[in-house]
Order: sequence, then structure tokens, then C-alpha cells
Amino acid sequence: MKRRQFLATSGLAALGATTLGLGVASLARKAQAAPMAMTIQPARYALEGTVTEGMISLSPDAPPPVLRLRRGVEFVAEVTNQAEDYTAMHWHGLRIRNDMDGVPYLTQVPMGPGDRYRYAFTPMDAGTFWYHPHCNTMDQMARGLTGVLIVEDDEDPGFDLDLPVNLRDWRLGDDSQFIDLYTARGAARAGTFGTVMTANWAQDPIYDAPAGGLVRLRLAATDTTRVYRLHLPGAEGRVIALDGHPVIDPVGWPAPDAPLILGPGQRADLAIRMPAGEGAELALLNEQPGGPRSLLRLRATGEDLGHALDDLRPLTANALPEPDLDNAELIEFVFGWSPDDAPVNNGFCGTLGYTFWSINREAWPGDASASDPLAVLERGRTYILRLRNESPNDHPIHLHGMIFKPIASNRREVAQNWLDTAMLLEEETMDVVLVADNPGDWAFHCHVIEHQKTGLTGYLRVT
Repeated sequence: MKRRQFLATSGLAALGATTLGLGVASLARKAQAAPMAMTIQPARYALEGTVTEGMISLSPDAPPPVLRLRRGVEFVAEVTNQAEDYTAMHWHGLRIRNDMDGVPYLTQVPMGPGDRYRYAFTPMDAGTFWYHPHCNTMDQMARGLTGVLIVEDDEDPGFDLDLPVNLRDWRLGDDSQFIDLYTARGAARAGTFGTVMTANWAQDPIYDAPAGGLVRLRLAATDTTRVYRLHLPGAEGRVIALDGHPVIDPVGWPAPDAPLILGPGQRADLAIRMPAGEGAELALLNEQPGGPRSLLRLRATGEDLGHALDDLRPLTANALPEPDLDNAELIEFVFGWSPDDAPVNNGFCGTLGYTFWSINREAWPGDASASDPLAVLERGRTYILRLRNESPNDHPIHLHGMIFKPIASNRREVAQNWLDTAMLLEEETMDVVLVADNPGDWAFHCHVIEHQKTGLTGYLRVT
């Protein structure tokens, strides 16, 4: 099929500015917005006081917006590409139709400069998700094209502030301009780390929240590389959702000796009770070499509302298929180094110029290359995927279109919560269980983008 047969023909307009920290009432109003026009385009923005050129966003001078959808209500995004390279938009974590998943050649032909594509889908699940390109992924994500996507709860849980947080960093030099977005050394190891860390495109921003009020902090790790190790000293709170889905197996509150680990692609929703005193602050810290670093702060304002965590109503559970462990089929996957004769990734969607990684000893040959699925799953059946990491590096393994539940690990106890991205630690083997309930070809890859683009990619087919 020719590429232009996939493309819509309606006109488009640029998207508005980011919406952050809205009250629940206004969230409901925004969720009923008309079909959304999105223009992927060059951008410039002051991340450090000096304007950084060569960025990519959905506005010429603002971060990608927080998208707010409703479960069971169709969402339409009319996307045009005004960037210099090919692109395609992926809706990370959403269980949607395969042809709307935004993976080049697997589910659609990518958009060239000036092309447009119409995405239309109905979200099945409420929660915190995100969106990003899946073509020229390394370049476009590193330059800014990552945004938070929220599907609203059916009922108001009772928060006084709902705050989405896009966690990511940037590869900038002393002049605030981009330096090399990746290195061969980084791609062959843990990835190439940024030089400037931000939350919502700001360094250590301060957000006002009602004193004694309840805050929903929606954390999305949209970085190409960084694994976050988070905690909030002195905060009273609970982890209420992971990867968009309400927690069913309780997760301990993040502390310095037991931080909340979020790898690229993962999300966590925290319910926090603000201090009662005006001006008191809570800091979200990341544990890293050299000591903890503040990513953002919450500042108590106004009179004490006197709210308690128990005042919150439970999140509405998403309708998920229950695995049949007694009749599950085991499929093994090995994540490790690529064979010496592995081909270099090719195609319209970008290559880093080398291959380092593989799944089951086979390196992904490139988006436009013909390849067989890693496994063929029968729709409706339960499968246990054994994920074995043979390397000394962490790998956040993401599956499109479906979700799974960790059930065992050779290195640690695992909470049995629904996820779409499994954080595999070095030399860890983790078993996850899923029901193959969504037909199509679904990408399956590491979300350290340098690993993804140098071989650690494949797909599962559900018949």
C-alpha cells in the first residue's frame, strides 16, 4: 500500500499551550473538547534562561500540552507533520486499535514533511499515559516531543489539585544549545544521559497547592535514557496508580533507602497530603550520583483545609481480562548483546549507525525491513512472558496494545500490579502474565531509546 493512502486530508491548526495543575471541575470541561489539531513543528524555548533552538514540539514556543481524554469517549487527533523528517505518533500505554498505535510500517506508513494523519480511538482505561513519536524517535524525543496524556476517572476522587509532571532531561552545552543527542558509548551501555534535568520543561519548579489539601501528582518518565529513583522526604502520601492503572498490590511510600523506580516510559500517580502550614514545602527528589536532586517542589498556600488521605474515593478500576494461570503458555525472551554480524538499523525512521542489542539473539533490522514476529499469540489465551536480561544494564521493556502483571523475579519481590513497561534490572529474570486480548502486531522493545534504535526491538502478533 502506498504511503499516501494512509493519510487524511483535512486542514490542521497549531495546538495551544500546556495546561498544568487544573482543578477537577475544569478537567471535566476540557475532556469534552472538540477534535484536536496537532502540528509537529520546530520550536524554541528558554530551558535555562537562554533560548534553546532546534527543539520539536506541538507549538513554536511551548512544551507539548497535557491531553485530557474521557474513558469511553472517542478522541480524534488530526496530526500534521511540519518537522524536517518522517514521524508517527504513538499513544503510550493505551489499549487501542492496532491501526491507531502509531508504529511506522507495523501499523501505518510514517508521515513525511507536510503529510497528515488522522488518529481516532476510544480510550478503554482511565489513568496517566503519554504520547511521543515512534519514527526518528531518538532525535524527536530528545528535542522535546513528549507529552502527558490523561484519561479522566469516571468519578471525581476528591483531589484539590491534579498536577501532571513530565520528567525528562536534555543534552545541552554551556550555551544552552543541543550537543550530540547520543553517543556510541552510551548506546552500548546505560544510554547517554542529559545535562539539564527538568519537570514540565522547568528546572526545580515550585507549584502552589492548598495547605492541608490533597494533591494528585502524576509522574511520567518521558526521558530517552534516565531511570529515576524518587522520594519525597517528610511527605504523607500513597502510591495510587502505576502505568495508568490503580494499584491492587500496595507499593511502599518512596523513601531514600527504598525509592520509587521509574524507568523511561513508566508512570506513577501519588496521592499527597500537603502540610498544614502556609509556605511549607515538599520536594520531589531524585537519588543520583553526587546526592539527591530536587526535581520540583510543592508549596502550601492559604488556610489549612484539614483534608485527610482517607477522604479520597478509590480510583475506578479499569475493566481488565483476568489471566488463567492454570492454562498459561510460557514464552521466553532474552535481552542482550547483538550478534557480531547483525545488520544496522535502516529506513526512513532514523538510524544511530550501529547495532548493539538484540532480543532472542536477533537484532531489529529497521522499521522498514521485513521481519517475523517474536511470537504469535492466540487471542483470548493467557501467556507468561519470561523476560531475561543478560546484560549489566537496566532495560524498561514496553509492550504496546496490551498490559501485563509481574508475578516473579529472580532478584526481588515484585508487586503484582498491571503495567505496560517492566523495569528489568541488570541480570534480572522476570515473569509477567498477560491475556492476549487485542489483535494485531504490537511493538515490544526497550524504552531506553538508544537500546531500541540499536537492536532491542521486535513485535508480538495476536491473531
